[in-house]
Amino acid sequence: MPKKMDGRTIRRMFRLFRSRADTPSEATRDAKRELEQGPGERSHYTYMGGQHFFEYLVVVSLKKKRSEDRYEPTITYQFPKRENMLRGQLEEEERLLGAIPLFCFPDGNDWAPLTEFPSETFSFVLTNVDGSRKIGYCRRLLPAGRGPRLPEVFCIISCIGCFGLFSKILDEVEKRRQIAMAVIYPFMQGLREAAFPAPGKTVTLKSFIPDSGTEFIELKRPLDSRLEHVDLRSLLRCLSPSQILHIFASAVLERRIIFLAEDLSTLSQCIHASAALLYPFSWAHTFIPVVPETLLDTVCCPTPFMVGVQKRFIDNVLESPMEEVLLVDLCKGQFIRQVGDEKEILPAKLQSNILSVLSQDSSHLQTLEEINEHVSEPFVQFFVKTVGHYAAHIKRSKGNQGSFQERSFCKALRSKTSRRFLKKFVKTQMFSLFIQEAEKSQSLPAGYFQQKITEYEEQKKQKKQKEKAVK
Repeated sequence: MPKKMDGRTIRRMFRLFRSRADTPSEATRDAKRELEQGPGERSHYTYMGGQHFFEYLVVVSLKKKRSEDRYEPTITYQFPKRENMLRGQLEEEERLLGAIPLFCFPDGNDWAPLTEFPSETFSFVLTNVDGSRKIGYCRRLLPAGRGPRLPEVFCIISCIGCFGLFSKILDEVEKRRQIAMAVIYPFMQGLREAAFPAPGKTVTLKSFIPDSGTEFIELKRPLDSRLEHVDLRSLLRCLSPSQILHIFASAVLERRIIFLAEDLSTLSQCIHASAALLYPFSWAHTFIPVVPETLLDTVCCPTPFMVGVQKRFIDNVLESPMEEVLLVDLCKGQFIRQVGDEKEILPAKLQSNILSVLSQDSSHLQTLEEINEHVSEPFVQFFVKTVGHYAAHIKRSKGNQGSFQERSFCKALRSKTSRRFLKKFVKTQMFSLFIQEAEKSQSLPAGYFQQKITEYEEQKKQKKQKEKAVK
C-alpha cells in the first residue's frame, strides 16, 4: 500500500501535470507554433525546426536508504550542467528535477538486484507554471556487467514531442551504455549542438564508438508533425474499434479515464494515442501517462483526468470512490468500469463512420506514419462534420475582435443527435480554449484542420450541384 499524501502535497504535485486553462503569453505561443498553424491548432507537441533537441539528459539510479532496507530513485548525473540561471529559474528547475525520479521509477521502491531485465521505453509529461510542457523520454535498462545489479533510467528532458525520434536516440544511448558511460556524452553533446529538423527533414550525426569507428546516425522527423508524438498502433493492439470509440467519447466530454497495464511502454503509448485522437483540440486537464505509486491519490481527484496506472496497483484504484470514470484494462482489452452511456454520447451515424474505418484491414499499411494517418483520419472527419462551421459563427466587431455565437452554432446542424452532442461539447474546456484562439485570430487558419474543412465544404458544394443537374 503506498504512503498516503496530504491534500496540500497532492495539489502542489498537480501543478506539474495539469494543462493550463489560461492562454500562454504571446512569446510562448509564438515560439511553439508551427508556421502553418491557425486558431485551435496550437499543440504542446508541435514545433518548428531549428531549436535544440533536448534540454538535458539525466541518469536516475536506485540508491539504498541508510535507515531503511529499500532503494530510492535518485538523479546521479545530469548533462549538461545548469549554470548562470536566475533564482526563479533555478527554483523551477529544482521542482522539475525533484519530480523526475518519481516518474522514472513509478512502480515504487520494491526493487532488488537483477540478472535479467528487458529494457523498456516510456514517457511522461511535466507542466510548468506558465503552461509550457517538458517531456521526459525514458529508457529503463540493466547496465552491462556480471551478477545481480539494479536497473537505471536514462531520461531525456525535452520541450519537443516526437516519440519515435527520441526512441531511436535512446537506442543509441543504450548501445553506448553497454560499452561505457563515457561514450554516451560525446554523442549527446553532438545531438545538443544539432538543430532539430523541420517536418520531413533529416539530421545526420557523426559519432565515434570505440572498436567500431565512426558512425553516421540519421534522425528523420515525420512529415506530419501533428502525429509525430504518438504511435496509434498501440490502441489497435490492445483494444477493439468500439472500445477505442468509447474512450474517445468519454474524452470529448472530459470525463475521468484510467488506463491499466503492467508495461510502462503500453501505458504511456496508449494514453498519448488517446489524447491525440482529440485533434484539433487538446486535453486540458490532469494528464499523467504513468502515475507514480506515491501519487495514486490522483484517482480520487474530482476534476477530469486521463491517467495510466500499473496493474499491480489495481486494488488501490478500485478502493477509490469515483464517479463518471472509464477504467480500461489494456492487458485484457476490456472495461472494468464505465458510466454506461458511452454508446449514446456520439451521433450514431458518425460513430458508424469511425467504426467502419477502424475495422478496415490495415495490413497493407507499411509505415507508422501511414497507420497513424489511417487511424486518426475518421476522428478528424468527426470534428470537421460537427464543429467545422465554427468560423461562420464568430461575429466580428469593428476592432476585429471576435464573439462566438454559441446558439446559432449549435442550431446550424440539421441532425438532432448532432445538435444534442454539440450542446454538451461546447461546454467543455477544450472547446472553450479552441474558440478563444479563434476569436482572437485576425483571419482564417491555414492548418491541417482547416484544410479538411475546406475539402469537406467543397465536396458538399459539388454534391449539391450534381443533385441540381439531375433535377
